[in-house]
Amino acid sequence: MPKIQRLLLPLLLTATAATVHAEPIGEVDTVFKLIGPDHKIVVEAYDDPKVAGVTCYVSRAKTGGIKGALGVAEDKSDASIACRQVGPISFPGGKPLPKQEEMFSERISLVFKRLRVVRMVDPKRNALVYLTYSERVIEGSPQNSVTVVAVDGGTPIPVK
Repeated sequence: MPKIQRLLLPLLLTATAATVHAEPIGEVDTVFKLIGPDHKIVVEAYDDPKVAGVTCYVSRAKTGGIKGALGVAEDKSDASIACRQVGPISFPGGKPLPKQEEMFSERISLVFKRLRVVRMVDPKRNALVYLTYSERVIEGSPQNSVTVVAVDGGTPIPVK
């Protein structure tokens, strides 16, 4: 694959991801910065757009200081995820889910780095597996976190 296509592929994949918005839950300061905001850990909630009753909570580092205030800082690759059933699980519209799909993607540096959340279906165990990781256009990070939401056997997961 030509170099330009390898560089553009992540951007094209991001454009096709479902629109999911983060709901801020809270944050804690981790490093005091004299100028600009402190470094912190933020916790945000993401409702799965294709699975009613499931919310994912992602905690991640957010860089402060002058670069953080200007929006040019590159946040750390560390993130953690916990997805939970927060209501009755259903699949609106009855549309089958892909076996694997990006649920959410957010830029965590000015240009080249993204935080991603991917949903995978485990039909054998009737479970939804959620993975979070960061990705750079040139090289990704092996740091990741995974969580599972078991779906009641009376509610089979429709899979493509």
